[in-house]
Amino acid sequence: MTENYEVVVVGGGAAGLSAALVLGRSRRRTLVVDAGEPRNAPSAHMQGYLSRDGMSPAEFLAVGRAEIARYGVELVEDRVVDASRDTDFTVVLAGGRTVRARRLVIATGLRDELPRVPGLTERFGRDVLHCPYCHGWEMRDLPTGVLATSPLSVHQALMVTQWSKDVRLFLHRVDEAELTDQDLRRLAAAGVAVVPGEVAGLVITDDRLTGVRLSDGTVHDRAVLYAAPRAVPNNDLLVKLGADLHETPFGSYPVIDERGLTSVPGLWAAGNASGSTEQVVNAASRGYRAGAAINAELLMTDLDASIPKAEPLTTALDASAR
Repeated sequence: MTENYEVVVVGGGAAGLSAALVLGRSRRRTLVVDAGEPRNAPSAHMQGYLSRDGMSPAEFLAVGRAEIARYGVELVEDRVVDASRDTDFTVVLAGGRTVRARRLVIATGLRDELPRVPGLTERFGRDVLHCPYCHGWEMRDLPTGVLATSPLSVHQALMVTQWSKDVRLFLHRVDEAELTDQDLRRLAAAGVAVVPGEVAGLVITDDRLTGVRLSDGTVHDRAVLYAAPRAVPNNDLLVKLGADLHETPFGSYPVIDERGLTSVPGLWAAGNASGSTEQVVNAASRGYRAGAAINAELLMTDLDASIPKAEPLTTALDASAR
C-alpha cells in the first residue's frame, strides 16, 4: 500500500529536521526518512550555534527528533533507494515501503573523503580536523600542522594562525613551485613554517596525536593537524529526478533559488545537499526557509484550485444591466 504525505524530507540532520519542524507546526503531514549517517558524527561537540555551542551532535539530533515528534511529524530510520516524479513524487525505501508526496526535500548532506594518509581517518574529528571555526578555540595555542592537499591549503594555514602561532604547513604532495610569491610572502608574514616532503603517517601516544612523520623518517612534534577533505555531495536523488546541477571546486550541487527550490517543480534542497559550506547553524536556517516556503506554496496552490471558475466579467455585467 502506498501512503500519502504532503511533504517527504530525505535526511534527518539539521536541515531536514528544521524543515520538518516548520512543516509540522504548519500542520502539514510530513515524513522524515533518515539513513543515520550525519556528517559531523566523528565530532564530540559542535560550535558556533548560538544557544547550542558545545552540544554534542548526537544530543542535537535527539532534541530535534523529539521536537518534530511533538507536532506529529513521522520519522523513519531507513534509506531512500528510488524516487520518481509525475504530478507528485513517489519515494521507495530500502525497507520496502513506498510513499507519495506532493513536495520533496533533499537534505542528504555530503560525505568527507580524507587524503590517503595512514591514521588520518581514525583521528578525524578528534585531533585531525578540517574547520578552525568548529575546533580552533578548543585547540588554541597548541603546536598545529596543516596538511596541504592543493595550493588552496595556504589559505587554511593562514586562517589557523588566528588560533595558534606555532603552525607548520606540510606540503605533502603539493610542489612548492605551485605556491605563488604572494602565498609565500603571506606565510612568512604569518609565521607559518613551510615543510616540504610527503607525510607518511601520524605519531600517536596514549591515544593523542603527538607528531607528523614524513616519508624520510623525520618527525615534527604536532598536537593538532588540519586536513581539508574532499567533499562528495550525496546528490544521487537530485540527479535521478533531473535537477540542474552546477560545478564547484567542491563538487556538483543543485541550482536553487534563494528558498532552496531546484529546477524541478516541487523538489527542494537544503543543508549540505545544496552547498558544501553550510555549517550546522546555516543548514538549520536553510531547512527553516525551505519549510516555510513549501507551506506557503502548498497553501496558495490549494486555494487557487478551490476557487470556482468565475463567470466572464462581460456576462456578469450584461446580467446586472438587464
